[in-house]
Amino acid sequence: AHFHTVRVAQPNGKWYNTELLRNLVDIWDLRGSGLTNMHGATGDIVFLGTTTPQLEEIFWELTHDLEIDLGGSGSNLRTPATCLGMSRCEYACYDTQELCYNLTQEYQDELHRPAFPYKFKFKFDGCPNGCVAAIARSDLSFIGTWRDEIKVDQEAVAAYVGGEIAPNAGAHAGRDWGAFDIQKEVVDLCPSKCISYDGKLTIDNKECVRCMHCINTMPRALKVGDERGCSILCGAKAPILDGPQMGSLLVPFMEVNKDDDYQSIKDLIENVWDWWMEEGKNRERIGETMKRLGMAALIDAAGVPVDAHQVQEPRHNPYIFWKAEDVEGGWERDINDFRKRHQR
Repeated sequence: AHFHTVRVAQPNGKWYNTELLRNLVDIWDLRGSGLTNMHGATGDIVFLGTTTPQLEEIFWELTHDLEIDLGGSGSNLRTPATCLGMSRCEYACYDTQELCYNLTQEYQDELHRPAFPYKFKFKFDGCPNGCVAAIARSDLSFIGTWRDEIKVDQEAVAAYVGGEIAPNAGAHAGRDWGAFDIQKEVVDLCPSKCISYDGKLTIDNKECVRCMHCINTMPRALKVGDERGCSILCGAKAPILDGPQMGSLLVPFMEVNKDDDYQSIKDLIENVWDWWMEEGKNRERIGETMKRLGMAALIDAAGVPVDAHQVQEPRHNPYIFWKAEDVEGGWERDINDFRKRHQR
């Protein structure tokens, strides 16, 4: 029996108007089952169930009448997905929609012509709140961050403590949880213990891990810093072969520079792809290639500097393997010279 599922590229940031929604539903009522999934795990609009003769008709109406492309499928670049970013959110540290659109246009060939070992996903989160869960669901995730200090308004902090401003932007105003306790609800919940309060809020910014909890709790008192960009993580995936995997930090901070057409980001992407296409096995996600060959191999191939932030935990392997070019003088040794320096 015929049963085709059609993936349709979602609007950037999932901004819809009612006319577009009606047109999509009309196409699927006419050409398919009428069943939809808004949205699939990848981010696409998913049309469930149609017959083979309808496929060309659906493609024509989507691309020519609605000017919407099909979503990615197969061993290629899947449809990139982004949060609302600067169009709606004050926390956005870069323009997620602009970067998503730019890379989507740049990599049309990779979207439509499968050439990878397996599927590959971009996701763009404007801040560490992670509204599209990029850190957990994309092979290369771009998460907004800042590298200067959190901006603190001490008068607003005092207003929160005094009960003049509701915490969490009033999200829990209907709950009778008592007066706001800054020690209990902010200081004690800081994962890196970098906040203290003694009538004045103090943040040890070098210890901050950008969890966003304090900013979310007191948004009128605390703001993200001014020196903004993104962190780039690699290797997240769902439980396919080796189980689920979160993204590993590849670049702690990169400027998101529209002026040079995001060239630094594109150079990194293409270095990562070149390595994966050379080393990856068939139907092996890049996270699995990383796990098999080691994070050091990816860092070397990507051409990014080694950074302590890339270390997740102490290594298990006690052996260090050197490359000839990293050893002064290479592998060759003069035994007589060695014995002069190491006499018995």
